[in-house]
Amino acid sequence: MTNSRLSPKVNEYLSKAKKWEEEFENLRMIILDCGLNEELKWNKPCYTFQKSNIVIIQGFKEYCALMFFKGALLNDPKGILIKPGENSQAQRQIRFSNVQEIVAMDTILKAYIYEAIEVEKAGLEVNFKKNTDFTIPEELQKKFEEIPALKTAFEALTPGRQRAYILYFTKPKQSKTRESRIGKYIQQILNGKGLND
Repeated sequence: MTNSRLSPKVNEYLSKAKKWEEEFENLRMIILDCGLNEELKWNKPCYTFQKSNIVIIQGFKEYCALMFFKGALLNDPKGILIKPGENSQAQRQIRFSNVQEIVAMDTILKAYIYEAIEVEKAGLEVNFKKNTDFTIPEELQKKFEEIPALKTAFEALTPGRQRAYILYFTKPKQSKTRESRIGKYIQQILNGKGLND
């Protein structure tokens, strides 16, 4: 098939995909039918409209997925959109375990993709929770008082990195565990690095 919108990099990626090759190909054709441009981003087939990311194809061990970057803004009449992680604010996935599911949902998938394009055309944005909506744990507050440079370094981190630390530090129920987690990451914060850097 010759299609000027097919990215050679995505062709190469798909030729190496062992597990979900047929599923990826089907998703790719459905997406391209909707008029999106194809690129390889984050080492995944990504589809854009006027340079804005709309959807990306993802492969996991148990399922493959079509992830909408602004999925939280889509109507979900079929109830098929899933948050990829408990703290995901914008992205939503539609998951598949075989190619038959994708083929059966062709029309529905296109409707969701067209809606995602309309969301982009309308310039809609997801209202992210601000970091001020996340409570800084008492144990971290104490460390900030003991080590003022830590507070400065923490506030210099990107909002996403701050949020990741706050979520990680507040997860344990016991104060001792929270203190221990914070202690392990002091140097990393002082070095201006995020939780996963």
